[in-house]
Amino acid sequence: MRGNALVFWMIVGLVVVAACSKDTKGAEPVHTPTPYQLKVPRGFPPPLLNPDNPLTVEGVELGRHLFYEKKLSRDNTLSCASCHKQEFAFSDAPNRFSKGVDGLSGSFNAMHIVNMAWLQHFFWDGRSPSLEEQSFHPVVDPLELNTTWESVLEKLRQTPKYPPMFKKAFGTEEITVERVTKAIAQFERTLISGNSKFDQWQRGEAQLTELELFGFTLFETERGDCFHCHGSTTTSNLFGAFGQLVFTNNGLEPDATMPPGRMNVTGNPADRGKFKIPSLRNVAVTFPYFHDGRFQNLQEVIEFYNMGGHPSNTIDPNMKAAGVGRNWTQYEKSALLAFLNTLTDVEFLTNPAFSDPNEE
Repeated sequence: MRGNALVFWMIVGLVVVAACSKDTKGAEPVHTPTPYQLKVPRGFPPPLLNPDNPLTVEGVELGRHLFYEKKLSRDNTLSCASCHKQEFAFSDAPNRFSKGVDGLSGSFNAMHIVNMAWLQHFFWDGRSPSLEEQSFHPVVDPLELNTTWESVLEKLRQTPKYPPMFKKAFGTEEITVERVTKAIAQFERTLISGNSKFDQWQRGEAQLTELELFGFTLFETERGDCFHCHGSTTTSNLFGAFGQLVFTNNGLEPDATMPPGRMNVTGNPADRGKFKIPSLRNVAVTFPYFHDGRFQNLQEVIEFYNMGGHPSNTIDPNMKAAGVGRNWTQYEKSALLAFLNTLTDVEFLTNPAFSDPNEE
């Protein structure tokens, strides 16, 4: 009896193993994309990543292809990169306003794309709460790519390289609006700039000139008073609004001519004339400046702040010189300009990982 029992359990074991092997062989493989590790530069706070859209190597690469994909436009002539050029820190320099597929100009200067993993609420008025949501709008905007998502998805499905790329990134070859916007957002979160001359100086790898150092001192103190809006290096090295919703009226217009700005989103009159504070990283190559591109160069920007700005009901209280002026000396203005130029990150502007994959 004992021998018969042993034989029985051996047969049962073989059957179970065979059944498991058959089930495993017939099952769909588990989707395991490769996690993408962001390299956070020195002095940067933790990034604000989207837990519903984790970064993966496959998703980032797909997003890179889509960022440069002209099939996202109605006539296949424009892509995201058409108005966000790498050599200009993904701004549309030197254009004041970008032109869409029909040659029509927008009414806002295209914001540059840099260190987006630390930002929330996008566009000058902050109307999009996430990069995923922001990526949706240019496709359907009549002043930009001016098409329909249905048309875009069909073109992508008919492009041989994309179904396999979507499968690698998301587990199946299905191409949807959600997956397209998620992939583009993943790529944009990898566009990190943290290796400028200023960064190298902080790491002890470069020297700043006397003029550049004085400009940095002005930036960080009340005399220059730049740090209130663009951040102090004692808290982060982002040189722009971080995390929280930061919109400000920097005194561009008096009450009589003030545009709505953030008020378009909130409906609150206290938000009239307020716009998102951009990062100053790579600012030397993102001209022209401000939401409407009114200033062609940094010298004009510095002269505006030296003038102090126009008083109004919603002006930022940190604009203490509004209507009075700061009375900077020429040396102080030259020092501020010299310091701002140290924020240019040549590696970022030329990094092949951020470039057009179609030109490789």
